[in-house]
Formats: sequence, structure tokens, C-alpha cells
Amino acid sequence: MTLHRLRVLPRDVAADALGLLLDGPVPPVLAELALDHGGQRLVLGVLGASHAVTATAGADRLTEQVSCDAVAAGGRPLPRSARAGAYRMTSQSTTVPAADLAATAADLRARAADDGSWICGAFPGDGAALTALTGSPVPTGGWTWRTWHLYPGPEEGVIVTTRSRWTP
Repeated sequence: MTLHRLRVLPRDVAADALGLLLDGPVPPVLAELALDHGGQRLVLGVLGASHAVTATAGADRLTEQVSCDAVAAGGRPLPRSARAGAYRMTSQSTTVPAADLAATAADLRARAADDGSWICGAFPGDGAALTALTGSPVPTGGWTWRTWHLYPGPEEGVIVTTRSRWTP
């Protein structure tokens, strides 16, 4: 099972504070999942309501961090899209009613509990406070991954999603 009930409060508590840092050091993770395919590896890591990913293919390596610490570490505010060499990423932030956020959280928890290519970190205090990631190999080499960051509020919440692809 790759559903982790974390016993720490989330560090990232505001979706608009997220940033993107590529090829930086990976901070300590709260939970991680490694996926291997044909000599390639993808490590999906849950941070405090954010994520870090390390992708390798032979001697090639990429790290992606989306967190509130990314900008201070040399990154930039989370863009709607980014490109760097063989890396592509898009992000979207959506405000939804609290009931929709709870339904999304339940769906992500179920996926992580049933599928070995998913990891979900659930934070204490609110059942909808979570970070989920999934990844898969690209048939021609490299990796693709998706992430969800859920930020609950009293009446509504924010879902930040990312889609990334790295084909070295």
C-alpha cells in the first residue's frame, strides 16, 4: 500500500506559495516510492504538502521540487508551464467547494491504496489535506508523472495539479 498517514503538520499551507526548483538538492522526504523500469528509476517523494521527484535514466538525472521552499532555494514561483531541455511541466490551480475537495481526496486515497505506482501522503487535521503522486515510464525512454496538492479551507479548497515529462 502506498497511502501514508503522516503524523506531521503540513509545512506548505498556501497554494500560492508554491515554487518550482529543478536540479536542486532533494530535501528530506516524509514518504517516498521508487519505480524502476528498464534501468531507469523514478523516485516520488512527499514533502510537507508538496513534492520532490528524482528521475534517472542511465547517467542522466533530473530533480523536480514543487514546494514553498523552492523559491528560497533558487527556484521560481510555480509557473503554468515550464521547459528545460528534455523536461516539460504544466500546472493548474483550481478553487473548488469543500465537498468537491473531499471527493477528490477520497479518490486519490483509493488510487494510492490500490495501485503500486501511486503514493499519497495524508496530513492530520483535515481528511482532504494531502499530496498524491503517480508516475510511469515513457516507452521511448524517460518518465512522466502527475501530482496533486490539496489545500482545504472552511468553505472551499484549492487543488494544485502538475504534469511533468522527462525524456532524456
